[in-house]
Amino acid sequence: MARISPSVLSADFLTFKDDIKEFEAAGVDMLHIDVMDGIFVPNISFGNPLIKSIKKHTNIPLDVHLMIDRPHRYIDEFAKYADYLGFHYEAGSDNVETLKRIRELGCKSCITIKPATPPESIYDLLDLCDMVLVMSVEPGFGGQKFLPSALEKLSKLRAECQRRNLDIELEVDGGINNETAPLAVDAGATVLVAGSYVFSAEDISAKIQEIKNL
Repeated sequence: MARISPSVLSADFLTFKDDIKEFEAAGVDMLHIDVMDGIFVPNISFGNPLIKSIKKHTNIPLDVHLMIDRPHRYIDEFAKYADYLGFHYEAGSDNVETLKRIRELGCKSCITIKPATPPESIYDLLDLCDMVLVMSVEPGFGGQKFLPSALEKLSKLRAECQRRNLDIELEVDGGINNETAPLAVDAGATVLVAGSYVFSAEDISAKIQEIKNL
């Protein structure tokens, strides 16, 4: 059974505290938090003050996804509240040193790749990763359609991890719903990021269980 990480980007923040209670009751595995700077991606979301606030109100692990330029500059700050801390392979950091620093600060490390980036590009980084995030949409906005090319990437990454006996979570983000979730899991995904599909539901807990049971 895959783990579920609802994307906070799709939340209504005036009622989000109630959503957190539903997530806890539904057994959500982590909360996915997209940090966007308007430079690396053409959108601006939120920063550490919001993450700090969420951390105060829940014990659900926080899965922080940095969609920002040169993320190494902010790793120390975000690591104060993140449980999983990830950044983009394409974002202009020293990827090796940034992954090492995340682990030094006590977080699980994650590298993320865009749809156009081949999975082979990060094979030499896998030993430094606790999780790899495969984007199944172009990063920056919620509500996009799932790109099937992500399935081949997940399969290749799973095969490489198995070949090297690496215990790494494979996360997929973008367009996850009742149709695409089983495909992603069959391809090797162990963590599903679900945004609008979860938050648009009248009964969030039921929607979470639906995905878990697929």
